[in-house]
Amino acid sequence: MDSFWQPKSEDEQSVVSRMQKKYWKTKQVLIKATGKKEDEHVVASDAELDAKLEVFHSIQETCTELLKIVEKYQQRLNALSEEENELGFFLKFQAEQDGTQARKMMDATGKTLCSSAKQRLALYTPLTRLEQEVATFSQRAVSDTLVTINRMEQARTEYRGALLWMKDVSQELDPDTYKQLEKFRKVQIEVRNTKTQFDKLKMDVCQKVDLLGASRCNMLSHSLTAYQVPTPWSACPCSKEE
Repeated sequence: MDSFWQPKSEDEQSVVSRMQKKYWKTKQVLIKATGKKEDEHVVASDAELDAKLEVFHSIQETCTELLKIVEKYQQRLNALSEEENELGFFLKFQAEQDGTQARKMMDATGKTLCSSAKQRLALYTPLTRLEQEVATFSQRAVSDTLVTINRMEQARTEYRGALLWMKDVSQELDPDTYKQLEKFRKVQIEVRNTKTQFDKLKMDVCQKVDLLGASRCNMLSHSLTAYQVPTPWSACPCSKEE
């Protein structure tokens, strides 16, 4: 009966192994959080990946900034166009009431201001389209890439934690001691498994960031074409009839 209630040795080893794995993973998290220096060879091996991550963060930040800028641009463009249009109508109205030589000047100036206001409003439609394209790009493409990056970072933490574990075990390794050798082999397997998972996600991240950069170029090139060739005045919202 006593042996029935005692955990099996394999179960004990499994629990201990999981606890050790979690311990070294947590230690790696603390090393990263505190900014402590890591093994330079391990860090160097991820140089390409870290460069891709910098590109991603740049794309993420610039898309957010572009959305803010476009929104402000639209607000100020509409406000300026409205004021310009109102001034133009005012001058044209005054020209009709004026009997002096200033009449022609006020009429010409009023027409010019109204024309300028309409040209400003012509930018409204392509700017709205640009805002929608960038917002969709951020919500879908950037967010999807971020999910993969988060998974990769989790796998990288587990892999580097396993490396710390193997380094610790190897320092106490006695090749003549079977138990220590067996423990080292198990840690080696853990390192190999975590590296396989990390390498797969690492490749996924690099490919997605490359695709993200290309997609952003295509999106901006397509969206800004309409901005460079404004829509006709008749298609502009909020325009007033003369």
